[in-house]
Amino acid sequence: MRKFLALLAFALPLCAGVDLQKHDDDHISVVIDGKPFTDFYFGKTAPKPYLWPLRAADGTVVTRGYPVDPNVPGETHDHPHHRGLWFTHGDVNGYDFWANEPSQETHPESHKVGHVVLKHIGTVKGGAKSGVIEATFDWNAGDQTIIEESRKMIFYDLPDMRVIDFDVTFKPLTKVTFGDTKEGFFAIRLAPWLEEPQKKSPAEPKRTGLMVDSEGKQGEKNVWGKRANWVDYFGENKGEKIGVAILDFPENPKHPTYWHSRSYGLFAANIFGEHDFYNDKSRNGSMTIEPGHPLRFRYRVIIHPGDYKTADIAKMYADYSAGKAPSK
Repeated sequence: MRKFLALLAFALPLCAGVDLQKHDDDHISVVIDGKPFTDFYFGKTAPKPYLWPLRAADGTVVTRGYPVDPNVPGETHDHPHHRGLWFTHGDVNGYDFWANEPSQETHPESHKVGHVVLKHIGTVKGGAKSGVIEATFDWNAGDQTIIEESRKMIFYDLPDMRVIDFDVTFKPLTKVTFGDTKEGFFAIRLAPWLEEPQKKSPAEPKRTGLMVDSEGKQGEKNVWGKRANWVDYFGENKGEKIGVAILDFPENPKHPTYWHSRSYGLFAANIFGEHDFYNDKSRNGSMTIEPGHPLRFRYRVIIHPGDYKTADIAKMYADYSAGKAPSK
């Protein structure tokens, strides 16, 4: 028995921390404390880089399976471009980098699709408390590369939470305009049980979700198109509450962001969609950048037990704003 306990004590540290496992030129697996957390896909079959699936610390999947896995019971098969967690926009110099699945490329013919293509995988490093992936991507509009994206993702090892920090810089290689459309920008498609209840929802699994923002507003009607420092989207799965929060860093352009957050499970921060959010065609939320003037965005994603109160998302946002690593 003593020998077994000694071996166990020796083995436990080997499973702790964040382990990053690269698979050919297709994806990188993120394993935390010996348990799968997510996979980062960037290969030739990915129309844009994305993380899928995302899991809570207890292993519960919090993202929709479709379109990567179309066989999950109770899911709707709308919006095939909603892949896990992704970071693109629906109008960049007239090209759609958001709805850019192969099935959407020629429908209709006027729909010009852009692609985000891997240029280089840089740092891939695990660690006892966190792991880092750095990568560079080209945003291709037709035969022209218009943006070079530099992305850094930090994955943290916390006992009961899963946290990712995103630090992304868009370097324009020509004059680039992010157009005014709600179809963007930093987004997650949530699992069906996290969706807010709707009359047209499938009966199973039961939709239990509720979105709440930093201003205390609740539900799609009060959160969609509004500005807030953060939004937490939480629900109940098998008797346990679990939530997903997105935090907007204070130095991001146009902070605090607008939220393209829908009851059917789309959860997105988007600073560009003003004429949609205000239902006012006279507004113009677009932004134009030129070579030598990059745009930098930072977000923190927190997958936590409980709701926004028990997880103290307000305190976690204060720490994030102060540049602190997450802790609990």
